[in-house]
Amino acid sequence: MIPGSFDYHRPQTVAEAVSLLASLGDEARALAGGHSLIPMMKLRLAAPEHLVDLSRIADLKGVREEGGEIVVGAMTTQAALLADPLIAQRLPLIPETSALIADPQIRYRGTLGGNVANGDPGNDMPAVMMALDATYVLVGQSGERRVPARAFYEGAYFTAAEPGELLVAVRIPTPPAGHGAAYEKLKRKVGDYATAAAAVILTMNGATVETVAIGLTNVSETPLLAEDAMAILAGSRLEPEVVDRAVEAAKAITNPASDGRGPAEYRTEMAGIMLRRALARAAARARG
Repeated sequence: MIPGSFDYHRPQTVAEAVSLLASLGDEARALAGGHSLIPMMKLRLAAPEHLVDLSRIADLKGVREEGGEIVVGAMTTQAALLADPLIAQRLPLIPETSALIADPQIRYRGTLGGNVANGDPGNDMPAVMMALDATYVLVGQSGERRVPARAFYEGAYFTAAEPGELLVAVRIPTPPAGHGAAYEKLKRKVGDYATAAAAVILTMNGATVETVAIGLTNVSETPLLAEDAMAILAGSRLEPEVVDRAVEAAKAITNPASDGRGPAEYRTEMAGIMLRRALARAAARARG
């Protein structure tokens, strides 16, 4: 289908974009890569009267290290994340996840900010950002504020962003050297959303798990942080019975829909399998 008519705006700065969103009100939507918004507009599920295209704002692009954190501009594409040497060295979980998002054509347009900002439970990066304990930088008419990724998602397509606020950057604590991380994703075909997926990042002290974080994708109306499973694994030596208990704790917090990807019970089981695989790979990487 063809979208309804709209006015198109292309600001050059963050301040200009924020001012446009404030003045145009509820009838305006920010446009990043467009892979979520444009299809919804074609289906007439979204009909904004104004599109504010962020692609010309240079300050929203790029990766830098700052005060023990990696700062990624919201308009940095998945393809750029795959190619960035700092990301590859410090946060290899991110390019591993980027490589599993859709296909190369989409990765050249799709952005990190667009993937995490709109609250789509099927997107891959939100659970990864929760596992990495990232913080989202939002800018609105009243200035800048920072919201932890773990507190950002409130429901399907509902987030803690206030009306008129723009996500401008993602700040990610640099994991310690020797950490291990993995993202495991089950999908029906290339380009599909996950049937279920799991992100794991951990550190080891010898054979003992020192820290661990687990994010789950597309098995509830929001990405999930599996805190009970994390508590079970922390301090363990990843004994099989401990891993079994952690997997069951993670499965217990899922609430997937039955859809074309399978019945809810199947998707919950697949979340457990993805977690086992991600945990095993992350631990192997942490051990070197």
